[in-house]
Amino acid sequence: MQAEKQILDPVVKSRLHEGIVRQIQRKIIAGEFAIGQKLPPEREVAASLNVNRATLREALKKLEMQGLVEIRHGDGIYVRNYLESGNLELFRAMIYMNDVISIDLLKDILDIRKIIVPEMAEAAANRRSESELHKLEEAVAGANTPSMLERDLLVHHIIALASGNMFYTFILNFFNQLFRDYGYLYFSSAENQERSAKFHRDIFRAIKTRQGEKAKKIMRVVLEYTEQRIYEYYNDNASGLVHNGGVQ
Repeated sequence: MQAEKQILDPVVKSRLHEGIVRQIQRKIIAGEFAIGQKLPPEREVAASLNVNRATLREALKKLEMQGLVEIRHGDGIYVRNYLESGNLELFRAMIYMNDVISIDLLKDILDIRKIIVPEMAEAAANRRSESELHKLEEAVAGANTPSMLERDLLVHHIIALASGNMFYTFILNFFNQLFRDYGYLYFSSAENQERSAKFHRDIFRAIKTRQGEKAKKIMRVVLEYTEQRIYEYYNDNASGLVHNGGVQ
């Protein structure tokens, strides 16, 4: 491909297909590749990226699974409207696309979490088994999870399982990876850690006594508090927010 027609930069890092995926993701989401646009043939794109066609195909499969492109065999590769075809995997990729999470994406995450998780807590209080209650009690005690972040994630995971709804478990798994990466926004504060410990005790008692409405209210209140604290931290430290451990 001639230089003036080059649409992508050569990829030279390890795990090449991941670099290809990220580059094309950025260009589609930024609108550099228009919806419905047909990309050049595989051989030209592979040459532009300085990779073989097998590596390119691996990347294209992932992009297709995320709803960013459509591979029409015998025809070509077309850009899709990701607002119509995108999924949670694409949303996760958008979060990790840059070193700093955007406030808009953060707000989207917290808004959805605030809708879903209180309902999950109510269902757990109504449906939990004695075995799940015992596991929740152990998690709240925190003997095996000295990190308050990991303890909090475990408490929520057990509540999701106790709800009896597989969707709650899967969607919480999605949230948990994000909060594992960005949890320092909240848990770096000793005050917030103490508040979480109290929340764990309160939600345990509500679930133990099968008080669904109370569990729902306790969960919603703590999520609203968490959201407020995270926004405050974000506004004060936005330039320093990074994932995978972040600022301690």
